[in-house]
Formats: sequence, C-alpha cells, structure tokens
Amino acid sequence: MFDFLSDYQKNFWKMIMIPAFSSTIQIVLITTILSTILGFIIAVILVITNKDGLHPNKFIYQVLSFVVNVVRSFPFVILMIFLLPFTKSLVGTSFGVKAAVVPLTVSATAFIARLIESAMQEVDKDLIEAMQSFGISDKHIIFGVIVSEATPAIISGVIIATIAILGSTAMAGTMGAGGIGSVAITYGYQSFNKKVMYMTAFILVIMVQGIQTIGNWLYKKMK
Repeated sequence: MFDFLSDYQKNFWKMIMIPAFSSTIQIVLITTILSTILGFIIAVILVITNKDGLHPNKFIYQVLSFVVNVVRSFPFVILMIFLLPFTKSLVGTSFGVKAAVVPLTVSATAFIARLIESAMQEVDKDLIEAMQSFGISDKHIIFGVIVSEATPAIISGVIIATIAILGSTAMAGTMGAGGIGSVAITYGYQSFNKKVMYMTAFILVIMVQGIQTIGNWLYKKMK
C-alpha cells in the first residue's frame, strides 16, 4: 500500500496517521450521534413550549433557551477546559477520545438544537393549524407533520454541525484529545514540520468534502 514511501514514512503512517484518522472518525461519529439525539429532544421542547407552540410555557422555554445560549456563547477551547472536572468524573479521564466526546457533545448539542429548532419553525403554521382542526394528536403533529416537513432542513443542519464538530476535533487535539488535530500540533507545528501540517490539512479538507457530499445526497433524497 505504501511501497513508494520510505521506512520512516511508512512507520509514521502506520503508527501515527492511521490511528489518528481512526480516532477522529470515532470522535466525530459518536459526538454527532449523541448531540443530534440530545439536540433533537431539546429542539422539540423549545418548539412545543414557545409562544406559538402547541403547549406554550414561558418558564420552560426561557430557562432552556438561556442554557442553550450560554453553552453556545463559550468558545470551544474554553468550554473544554471549563468541563474538565465534569469530563474526568464522567469518563474517568481528561485525555483521549472519551474525554474529547464530552465537551464536543455539550457544545454540538446546543448548536444542533438551534438548527433543528429553526428548521421546525419554518414549517407552515397553516398546515399545523389544519391538522389541529382535524383533531390530530399532538404526538402525530410533532412527528408526523413538523418533523416530517422539516427533515430535509434538519439533515442539512446536522451536516453543517458535523463539519463544525470535525473542525472542533482539531482544537481538541491541543488538549490531548488525540486525532488528526493532535498530530498537526505535535508532529507538525511543534516539530516545525510543514509537510505534516499540509498533510493533516489536506486530510481534513477531504473529510469535509466527503461529509458535505453525503449530506447533499441525503438532502436531495429527502427533498
């Protein structure tokens, strides 16, 4: 596979780059899945309890909206440091893939919640009112109408969030989270090795293009 590379380059790919790539994929997948599930739940509650929702509740909406805004206001690196005690108590370590997933999930959940909320709020209000007039249950209106109609926009939002998560894994690498970002910092920037820097940047660009291509395909399928 790497016959054209020197022994050093082969070892570098085998011992450093491939495990780092695997860690990055693992972090992105786990974070995206967890944050999408949590973000979806939060978004549904926000949509239901807002002033034009099915069950308006000013207190719940404002409290939840405030928490989401607070989390989103933190730059990721600061949030990661702030959550270190919580991360360590939850997963037993402040380094590696497990440690990276916790702050990434917290940050991405708030981001995705807002994206999904916006997507669901774009659903035609007249359609919702019509369903209510027919005596359709709230559960069916939420999942059979609002979520169904907003699915393409939700998918688009999750893809945007996934790309943002991938970018955040590079920042997480500065805190010992592992992955391609850690390679770029340790073997590229700190070792003054421009080749490694360019290589990691190229890999990240390819990953972003791949995620976006899959997202575009899913969006067209669901449209």
